[in-house]
Amino acid sequence: MKHISSLQQGVMLGSAGVAMMAVLSGCSQQQQEQQAQNKFLVIEQQPNGKYIVVEEMPTEGPTRAILREYDENGHMKERIMSDEEMKALAEQEYQRVQNGTSETLQEGAGDTGMGLAGTILAVAAGSLLGNMIGNALMNNSAFKRNSQATNRSAYSRSASGKSSTKKSSSKKSFFGGSSKSSSYRKSSGFFGG
Repeated sequence: MKHISSLQQGVMLGSAGVAMMAVLSGCSQQQQEQQAQNKFLVIEQQPNGKYIVVEEMPTEGPTRAILREYDENGHMKERIMSDEEMKALAEQEYQRVQNGTSETLQEGAGDTGMGLAGTILAVAAGSLLGNMIGNALMNNSAFKRNSQATNRSAYSRSASGKSSTKKSSSKKSFFGGSSKSSSYRKSSGFFGG
């Protein structure tokens, strides 16, 4: 009887250990996701005066951007936008969202680009204003479409493609072929017997 109770205690301790490891790895993963959500962007002004994101990369540093815009002579100039500058613009646009006047909420606004503040909010709301605000904005279908339309970076296209890719219905065998087309018969033994 002592052996059974010690076995039960061992199982309980083992289960508690597994649960603790899951909690710790979850916390570690959440911290990594929060760090990875910061972005380095290249935002480019279009001939119509609107802005789009042409490059996006995750970064461990603060969110920042290179802004390419036309000067008074029509020449493209670049400057670096800091996290603070981007956050201030995102907060201004978020206030417009709260008032219902933001272009990020208008159907089709992102198709030709948006204003600088709207573009920044559309692509970096979570990293600049927090995940709760970012998630709340992405629940708005017009905001989500404008965010996707404004972000023309290859990173954004590949990230959105991963989430919308459907899984194949056929399973792959160990040797790479489809299980549906495998010539292996279940009735035969391992060595052909």
